[in-house]
Amino acid sequence: MWEESFDTEHEVGCKLDYSPVSWREYFDQMEDVSVGPADSRDVFRIYKAGNDGPLLVLLHGGGHSALSWAVFTTAIASRVTCRVLAMDLRGHGDTLVRQSDDFSTQTMSSDIANVIGACYGETPPPIVLIGHGVGGAIAVHTASNMLLPTTVGLVAIDVVEGSATEALHSIQNFLKGRPKSFKSMDHAIEWSVKSGQIRNLEAARVSMVGQIKRCEVEVASPVTDVVVESNEEFYDQKYVNDKENAASEVSLSEGKNNSEEQLMESASLPKESPMKTEDEPAGLTTTNRTVGDSVYMWRIDLSKSEKYWDGWFRGTSNLFLACNLPKLLLLAGIDRLDRDLTIGQMQGKFMMQVLPPCGHAVQENKPDKVAEAVASFLLRHKFAEARRETRSANSFTR
Repeated sequence: MWEESFDTEHEVGCKLDYSPVSWREYFDQMEDVSVGPADSRDVFRIYKAGNDGPLLVLLHGGGHSALSWAVFTTAIASRVTCRVLAMDLRGHGDTLVRQSDDFSTQTMSSDIANVIGACYGETPPPIVLIGHGVGGAIAVHTASNMLLPTTVGLVAIDVVEGSATEALHSIQNFLKGRPKSFKSMDHAIEWSVKSGQIRNLEAARVSMVGQIKRCEVEVASPVTDVVVESNEEFYDQKYVNDKENAASEVSLSEGKNNSEEQLMESASLPKESPMKTEDEPAGLTTTNRTVGDSVYMWRIDLSKSEKYWDGWFRGTSNLFLACNLPKLLLLAGIDRLDRDLTIGQMQGKFMMQVLPPCGHAVQENKPDKVAEAVASFLLRHKFAEARRETRSANSFTR
């Protein structure tokens, strides 16, 4: 669903800034946390903010990174007193693990517990697990297995078993259709916004850094070349559905006639006219590179993890309903709701909020709306206290 216009283009003809922004604008600190035996440790990249209140453990969607929570972190911290820990899941971002191809729910939920244990010991503060997409499924499994005893709440963002499993058959074709590389980080950020992957330019400028990485190109022949350490990115299932059901599409990769097309949300580019910036193509061809050139490739190839896809979502709705915790489900559209969750919601087993149409990357596209919903959930259950300035604003409006 792509009903909204981009938030980033407020002025017609305004030249937008697609340059990357540092994580330091949103988080207080970055750490590499080591877990496991001393002779074979896994290292997880985490970002932290805040010193008091409940600990919000933020788990990103497939192919993204902890930086997808950057703008949301600023938004939630301005509303309630809380601590934030956002982590790169295994195989994602800057996390380095020995078995990087193990994406089972058991392993990934154990990762969450191990990282929290390494950071806070046996008595961490009260925890609210918040996950988006695949991260939401992992949050549900972590809570269901009671791996973090101090967990007091669970928030799942746009992850529904029924619609997710229905989209699994489309993922491989989708993965083969996107641009495989970009000539610069700026081009990747521009593509992410104009393709509709991330509709909020501010979020894209910080989060795309966690999705792609710089790789050196070794020219093997005048026509072909080898990219050292090339990777591909994975999009969550709802984005696949939205793309396939789109009314209009656009080719985003020059010279790739068989490329999968993406929906342009506000002003679609002509199908015959690939996206360009200052007359430059978003993707790179194999005929204009020289030795020593670098390209920006996706950090992760989750197409090889197909055997785990069904396990991420199968049974998630019932696990979510069975968790004996206050729960909040945020959806990007009411059509996402499956039968089990519909019945559970009617029975009052969890709070639910449907946000205005905003695409699958909910916390990036509408960080303030998500922060408002999460803050209301935290305040309702007395998990956190409102910021003084928030209280004053609420009193004034009343």
